[in-house]
Amino acid sequence: MTWIDGTTTTGVPYIARAAARPEAPTVVGWHLLDPPSSPAAMAAALPLAGLDAHVIYLGLPLTGARTVHSGFEELLASGIDMVTEFYGPMHEQALTEFPAALTELRGLRGASDASALAVLGGSAGASVAADVVATHGASSRIAAAVLMNPMLRLRPMIDAMAAFLPAPYRWSAAADAVAARMDFVARAPELAASGARLLVIEGADDEPPIIEAVRAFEQLGVGEVEYVDGVAHALAEWPGDAAAPQTSAAREYDRRAAQWLERVLDGAVPPA
Repeated sequence: MTWIDGTTTTGVPYIARAAARPEAPTVVGWHLLDPPSSPAAMAAALPLAGLDAHVIYLGLPLTGARTVHSGFEELLASGIDMVTEFYGPMHEQALTEFPAALTELRGLRGASDASALAVLGGSAGASVAADVVATHGASSRIAAAVLMNPMLRLRPMIDAMAAFLPAPYRWSAAADAVAARMDFVARAPELAASGARLLVIEGADDEPPIIEAVRAFEQLGVGEVEYVDGVAHALAEWPGDAAAPQTSAAREYDRRAAQWLERVLDGAVPPA
C-alpha cells in the first residue's frame, strides 16, 4: 500500500492511500489522542489491510502540527479549560473541516464521489466520527462507521482526569453544552436515524468511563458492539505520534474493521 501525506488547502493534515478501483468505497478516519496520535501513526496501526478502499486519515485540530503544547501532559498542566478550550473546539473544528477535506482528497486520490462512504475513529477521533455521522450523514451519504475504544461521553472522562489536573474540573453552562454535544449515548437516536451501519470495537481492559459508556450505548441496540480481551485504550506503543510497528491489538482491530467494512460496504449504494 502506497500512502501519501500532506495538508489540504484548508490546512488539514492527512495521510491517504488509493484503492485499486476508482469506484471502491472511501473510508475517512481520525486518530486517538493516545497512541496512535497522528495520521501517519494511525495509518501504520490501522491500515485496513486487505480492504480495497480509498483510505484517508485526517489530523485532529489542536494536535500534532496544529498544537500549541509539546504534549498532552503539558496541555493538562497549562491551566487551559479542557472542555471549552480544548475538546469542544477540537471537536467542532473537525466537524467543520470534514466536507471540504473529503471532497478535496477524494479528487486527489481518484476516488469516485458516487461510491460508498464510511468513517472511522479511535477515542476522541471516534467521537468526531460519530458526530460526522449525526451531522453530515445525510448530506455526505455515509453508509457505515467504525468506532474504536470510543469516547462516547465526554463528561465522565473529564471527571476521571481530576487526579491529573491542577484542580478538579468545575463545570459551567458552556462546558455543559459541550458535554451534551459530545454525549453519543444520549444522541444515539440521531445515529440510528442517519441510516449508517455502526460497529463499536472496545478493549475489555479500557478505562472504566469508556467501557461504561460503551455498555450503555450497547443496551440501546443502535449498532454492533465487539469486545477484545486484553486490550486497554492505546492501539500503538508510546509515544505514538509517528508510524511504528503494528501491535497485536491494532492488528486484531484492523482485521475486524476491514472485514466488517468489506461486508457492509460490498455493493452498498449511497442513499440519495
